[in-house]
Amino acid sequence: MDVIIAYSIRKQTPKDFERYFNKDIKLIRVQNFTRSINPIKDIKAILEVKKLIKDEKPDIVHMHSSKAGAIGRLVISPKQANLFYTPHSYAFCKKDESKLKVKFYKMVESLLGKRKCMTIACSKGEYEEALQLTKNCMYINNGIDINEMNQAIFGEREKRLDRENLKICTVGRIGPQKNPALFNQIAERFPTIQFTWIGDGELREVLKSPNIKVSGWLERKKTIQELYQNDVFILPSLWEGLPITLLEAMYLKKICLVSDVMGNRDVVKQGEDGFICQTETEYCQIIETIKNGKIDYFIMQNRAREKILANHNMDKIAEEYLKIYSKGDGCY
Repeated sequence: MDVIIAYSIRKQTPKDFERYFNKDIKLIRVQNFTRSINPIKDIKAILEVKKLIKDEKPDIVHMHSSKAGAIGRLVISPKQANLFYTPHSYAFCKKDESKLKVKFYKMVESLLGKRKCMTIACSKGEYEEALQLTKNCMYINNGIDINEMNQAIFGEREKRLDRENLKICTVGRIGPQKNPALFNQIAERFPTIQFTWIGDGELREVLKSPNIKVSGWLERKKTIQELYQNDVFILPSLWEGLPITLLEAMYLKKICLVSDVMGNRDVVKQGEDGFICQTETEYCQIIETIKNGKIDYFIMQNRAREKILANHNMDKIAEEYLKIYSKGDGCY
């Protein structure tokens, strides 16, 4: 089986990203692919994708993200390949777009949902959104590479929750989706606690509280190790598909506090393996509860880890995808 990945470059893409892929995978860059709408570049990207499909003649095409899904379903005929699409949070779920753009994105998804293509949502919540757009949909949960996680923390000193010296972090791009303003407000309420934002982004200046450390973009292994050295993981996102960083934090036995949005609430069960928060006050109240030792964090940590092993193990998820691909029809 030959595997080809057509990709684009973002600011946070590591310079040596190729080394994260198996040497047998063929990487092809789509030079004009952008996240935002850009008519000139979008037309060029469409031509690039058409040429790529003509040259490589794939049997299966799996498109990831709303933009790739739109271009792929528009350009690639089901006669050329079996088509699959995973939104990883629909563009119309974004909270930083105008109402007009949101309506446009939803209209595009609704129209393209009539194409012969199987939408594979990455969470139950995303699946419920997909059902409003197409009958050709199902869901397979996002997952993480357990072996990679174990290798990254091998030899690291075991991290036990330290209530007297709590360390709180998040991981991701410092952009609108991850809600850095709320992260900053929470940090300001706890000036003696070290907060860390693992990542970087265009809204870095929003993180003004002096007890926040911004790591910048780190090499993959270092990111996992930095996450491991914290006690509490906060994800105050405004929207999500199903965040990989949350799965990783739960596997590493972090106490997770997340916003009440699709993806987050598909994974976390309130009070059992994490906490779902709706306001700054709720985040702060739970942090106080953790500091005061009023939760049985040991049981919570182990429940979280077991859930990831049972439902979000990449090895099991890969088997599910192979079964779907082997059916040989992107719409059934």
